[in-house]
Amino acid sequence: MDQFKAQAIAGVDAKKDMYIDANDRIWEYAETAFEEYKSMDKLCELLEKNGFKVEKNVADIPTAFSGTWGSGSPVIGFLGEYDALSGLSQEGGNPVKTPIEPGKPGHGCGHNCLGVGSLAGAVAAKEYLEATGKSGTIVYYGTPGEEGGSGKAFMAREGVFDNLDIALCWHPSTANMIFTGSSNANVQVLYKFKGVSAHAAGDPHLGRSALDAVELMNVGVQFLREHMVDAARIHYAIMDTGGYSPNVVQPKASVLYLIRSPRNAQVQELYERVNKIARGAALMTETELEIDFVKGCSNLIVNATLEKALYKNMQEIPVPTYTEEEKAFAAEVQKSYENPGDEYTKFMDKFGDHMTPEVEEKLKARPSLNDFLMPYLNSTTPMAGSTDVGDVSWVAPTAQINVVTTAAGTPGHSWQYVACNKTSIAHKGVLYTGKVLGATAIDLINNPELVAEAKAEHQKRLGGESYVCPIPAGIKPRPIGQL
Repeated sequence: MDQFKAQAIAGVDAKKDMYIDANDRIWEYAETAFEEYKSMDKLCELLEKNGFKVEKNVADIPTAFSGTWGSGSPVIGFLGEYDALSGLSQEGGNPVKTPIEPGKPGHGCGHNCLGVGSLAGAVAAKEYLEATGKSGTIVYYGTPGEEGGSGKAFMAREGVFDNLDIALCWHPSTANMIFTGSSNANVQVLYKFKGVSAHAAGDPHLGRSALDAVELMNVGVQFLREHMVDAARIHYAIMDTGGYSPNVVQPKASVLYLIRSPRNAQVQELYERVNKIARGAALMTETELEIDFVKGCSNLIVNATLEKALYKNMQEIPVPTYTEEEKAFAAEVQKSYENPGDEYTKFMDKFGDHMTPEVEEKLKARPSLNDFLMPYLNSTTPMAGSTDVGDVSWVAPTAQINVVTTAAGTPGHSWQYVACNKTSIAHKGVLYTGKVLGATAIDLINNPELVAEAKAEHQKRLGGESYVCPIPAGIKPRPIGQL
């Protein structure tokens, strides 16, 4: 490792108090999709303090921003998220379910860590360019509303990522490993039915029930589930039942659908079929239907070239180790799992023949914290979930890592995640991430051929397809409370 790269990586630890404070402040703010104003301001403050030129209101989204430093090629982007999840309020560092304020949001997916870890990597890469005088542009993208909002897709639609050569990202996790595999594309749509109210006993023939329309639509979609690809998923939540009085024919009702499938084209096909079912329900009940498109995101395009570059630095930079107190806290968190899974079985199934005997032995011990690096695995198999990082990956070669910030086996989107993500366990993960992402950006700056190889792989995996944003023109991002 050359002197300047080592200095840049050491700089992450030198600024650790700044990163830890930002991590904990954003955890406290816990702002949901497209309302992350305090979180945005904190990250922008750090960017400006470290010499980045900050631009807010990117893509006409009030909580989207960017921070840029340098000039010339390569242009390397760091993706940062900072939105929380509704209803997951929880005291930090408390292994017992104890909401700070019941019903309020919490960082149940660790995006408080995510935004800061990516920023630490961007600052490390910037400091390397500053020290060496080499060509390169570092851009930190503040991307709001990943949870149910697909902020990056809205940004990609407006061309925000078009000038990128490479994009790097990460996600808080229960294990240290490369984030590999594709993801399910999706669209989210609100179906609103409008009927006619009437006395359900005295004048039922005069009423037209919007609630009946919602129920009939749900039944129709249930039959559709038999006739779609195995990996597809259709979820729904009834948002409005029209009222609380059973003796009234309900004049309005709405249902929110999330439609997933491995490829954008498959999602669009399913979306049209669900629309037909909704129209049929409206026809059967003689109600009016409004189809309100909310958001969408694309499937991930994997890039093994970048994955290998990231993994090399994950190997060279020691993964975090933990104190006995940290291990004991994580063990207490594990006791709270309502439906504990078996990470040993999960990872053995995932890695298969790629699993090494050394890592298998560590997993068999069922540790409370995974303080080791998983083997390298490249996969194109779609995960069941979705991420708007997929939209960036269609535009530029993109890769991600997973880093431990929580107890082994912690379920995603849980209060246990919230409890862990304001602890020294999470802080160590944030700092490790900053080092790995920064070091990988430095390698890309020093190896133009590596950038060219990643780009060539990207084009090959696209197979001649061009990016088409799944969100139609004119659709604006909306906070959760405005649906």
